[in-house]
Amino acid sequence: MKIDEFMTTRIASIDGDRSVYDAIEKMVDRRIRSLLVKFTGRDSDHGVITARDVVFKVLAKGINPTDIKVSSIAARPIVCVDREVTLAEAATLMEKSHIARLFVCEGEKIIGVASLLDIMSASLIMRARGENVP
Repeated sequence: MKIDEFMTTRIASIDGDRSVYDAIEKMVDRRIRSLLVKFTGRDSDHGVITARDVVFKVLAKGINPTDIKVSSIAARPIVCVDREVTLAEAATLMEKSHIARLFVCEGEKIIGVASLLDIMSASLIMRARGENVP
């Protein structure tokens, strides 16, 4: 199974100059675990902020989330892969890179994202289809 069969195409994003509080609101409101971070003036430069980043880098340290910008805690660069990457290749890359999501890109354009949960869901679909699951 190729990554474009199970990736998420609705990618929520936030500007890097917004506060972490704004990110928290967006993530909680949409019940999502990460946001693509866009940096002002650089169309091809992106990062990612996760619930883990918010909790470990801000809340656990007692930092007021309104006082810190998303750009200061966002992980970058993001890892982009081609839409032809297989489930097994994606899982291996995530494991080797110690990351929980891969962005799917066509040239400079981000067209999707696949998380650990997407990988697990895809493995269930493959099993239901009778395909070999890596």
